[in-house]
Amino acid sequence: MTQKPIIEIYDTTLRDGTQGKDINVSVADKIILSRRLDEFGIDYIEGGWPGSNPRDEEFFAQMQQIPLQHAKLCAFGSTARRPGTAETDQNLRKLIESQAPVITIFGKTWSFHSRDSLGLTDDENEAVIYESVAFLVAAGRKVFFDAEHFYDGYLDSPEFALRMLRAAERAGASALVLCDTNGGTLPSTVYRITAEVAAACKTPLGVHVHDDSGTAVASSLAAVEAGAMHVQGTINGIGERCGNANLVSIMPALSLKMGYADACGGRDLSKLSKLSYFVDEVLNQVPNARAPYVGVSAFSHKGGIHVSSVLKDARMYEHVAPEDVGNRRNVIISDLAGQASIRYLAREFGLTLPEDKEFSKNFVQHIKNLEHEGFQFDGAEASFELLLLAELGVYQPFFKVQYAKVNDLIDGDGYRQSEAILKVMVDGETEHTAADGNGPVNALDKALRKALQHFYPLLRDMHLTDYKVRVLGEKNGTVAKVRVLIESTDGDNTWSTVGLSPDIIEASLYALSDSINYKIYKDSLSNHNP
Repeated sequence: MTQKPIIEIYDTTLRDGTQGKDINVSVADKIILSRRLDEFGIDYIEGGWPGSNPRDEEFFAQMQQIPLQHAKLCAFGSTARRPGTAETDQNLRKLIESQAPVITIFGKTWSFHSRDSLGLTDDENEAVIYESVAFLVAAGRKVFFDAEHFYDGYLDSPEFALRMLRAAERAGASALVLCDTNGGTLPSTVYRITAEVAAACKTPLGVHVHDDSGTAVASSLAAVEAGAMHVQGTINGIGERCGNANLVSIMPALSLKMGYADACGGRDLSKLSKLSYFVDEVLNQVPNARAPYVGVSAFSHKGGIHVSSVLKDARMYEHVAPEDVGNRRNVIISDLAGQASIRYLAREFGLTLPEDKEFSKNFVQHIKNLEHEGFQFDGAEASFELLLLAELGVYQPFFKVQYAKVNDLIDGDGYRQSEAILKVMVDGETEHTAADGNGPVNALDKALRKALQHFYPLLRDMHLTDYKVRVLGEKNGTVAKVRVLIESTDGDNTWSTVGLSPDIIEASLYALSDSINYKIYKDSLSNHNP
């Protein structure tokens, strides 16, 4: 593939992204994210709007002491409100005082907005844009002009929209960024308009798209194909209303599919998934499992025919190699699985299956029967691995719960107390113990590990991180089966197990037992293979 020109990546996660619902960041969060975006190779980081709130002013003040290795920090704001006021406009002065080397200002390019919202004539709106950009350029700043509502404005009046762009161009703007602020313009229209503007203006074009039509990524890529050299967006597509164009999808598309170079000459896309997860973690957001390229489901295969084909050549069902974007292939075991799925997972576990295909065939049927009963091994890989190990004859449970009783009491003052009493046998030796907990499952977990720590001290490092309950066959009322999924960790590794029973405590005990057995089994392998 012939390498095409450089495309600048402009990240507005810290400004436009934080306008999204349930997104809240501190100054410390912004600094942490800025460093990570810089490390990844983002070209421009829009840090916020100095003058609009104390947090952003503090952020820019602190960033003066924090050098960035590649990215250039940008401050965002608006043009002056009226002609002839640029030099005294407090908003513009705050932008300069931020010491950001790059400033992005937005102005009206839809006559409907300038006339009805600001009450400006066409001449006045043009003057405001020209004077504001020229003032910032004269102050020694690189200036990007965000043409707000540009695509709507161009459809309404191409003459007005282009006139406003040319005002910013004459004033010295380094890029004219065409904004689909309402997110309602479809990719074909974005392409057509961007191409027409590229032919009419000499200044490099950029694009800034919102996702209200679900096409922000497609529109951004269409704009690039039409001549835009600068793309704005956010990590994971966060932002106001339906969000912004998702840079996590745009960057690999530009590099791996469209052949465009990046400004840093080698942005490492193998770190893309980690960047996506890191931003979600800092913003306290749940990662989107179905996110293109980086989601845990992006390279997951469930159907047996699909898995069989992937084993022969992954290109049959994967549009890029998962490792190119820092992700991994995942084969899901379910009642849709085939023999290829079993053999693939066995290989992932480091196990060798008998050459006799009858083994795989029988085990597949066993899994399908269990799933028909209500088990779910999609998300409970540790339980599946234990089943396979048992079928191979290389594993049997390390302990047996002979007796379990859970008391859950609430006194007259509303104080709740849960107690679990267990009798557990290990190698013919019986351990009888009890433990209090925050709820019956927590008490059960503590009692079980307490009983076993004498035999397996490494269990002290283990604890639960997630607990999910699903009632199956709700119409059956209180006799319905309950499926419990448990996630556990020892600090280094995380694994999930499943339990099924009409009784929620019993289902929880099964899942807990699998979780502990899995930990003991893995530790036994480590001890034998130092």
